[in-house]
Amino acid sequence: MKVRKAVIVAAGLGTRMLPASKVVPKEILPVVDKPALQMVVEEAAASGIEEIILLLGPGKELLLEHFQPAPLLERHLEQRRKLDLLEIARAPNRLARFTVAWQSEPLGLGHAVLQARAAVGDEPFAVILPDDIFDSPTPCLRQLLEHAEATAAPTVALMRVARVDLSKYGIVAVRPAAGRLWHLTGMVEKPAPEDAPSDLAIMGRYILTPEIFTLLEQVKPGAGGEIQLTDALLALAQRRTLYGLEIEGIRYDLGDRLGFLTAQIGFGLKRPDLAPQLRQWLAQMPPA
Repeated sequence: MKVRKAVIVAAGLGTRMLPASKVVPKEILPVVDKPALQMVVEEAAASGIEEIILLLGPGKELLLEHFQPAPLLERHLEQRRKLDLLEIARAPNRLARFTVAWQSEPLGLGHAVLQARAAVGDEPFAVILPDDIFDSPTPCLRQLLEHAEATAAPTVALMRVARVDLSKYGIVAVRPAAGRLWHLTGMVEKPAPEDAPSDLAIMGRYILTPEIFTLLEQVKPGAGGEIQLTDALLALAQRRTLYGLEIEGIRYDLGDRLGFLTAQIGFGLKRPDLAPQLRQWLAQMPPA
């Protein structure tokens, strides 16, 4: 199968990053100097995705504006011959074709994905959660696509997590397939460590087939009236083979304050213009 579209779920309220996210959507907060949302769009484009479906909520119009021309800014830079900055300003507009879908209220990840049904249509698609940023030689989404497109099977991203962190994630039950590839046989949402079926957690990248929409319609709302994608994935695994792929790379959780801080350092150290001074500053920091 060929995956051409990706749904980026950016409709949440960003409560874990308050007060910064009260006015500025957390997806637009920068990693060094680049908005997190632009980083995942670049990942999608580098992975071969042609159309981005931005799943937005009320007050999130600013996210779409970032990928549209800014005539006043561009004219200002052009007149002053700041062509390097002009290219930086224009680059987001060229990454992909954009479509918008809306989630009017936060009723869970499954509900959010369901709102993109009309834009996705009857074809396989990717789902990206922009809280999860990966630093890897091969883009995270490309790693998933290489397997999913070869097998025509839905595939989710997995990473191993520490025992103390198991209760933060959806944890999967698995049986071996090959190498870093696993057959998913079950899932538990945020289990206590003693109840976790493995140490493999689902991260924010999915390759799904359109039958997931019918399954999402059948999911019964849980606590807070939310519809969970995990429940639909469990139903999908009972119908057909569902794979999980252990991702190679470093993952940062930008929805978490510590993850946000470590991402600044991690990506800052990859910048030739910043790394020497940053390393020097870190070396001079007194022990806590």
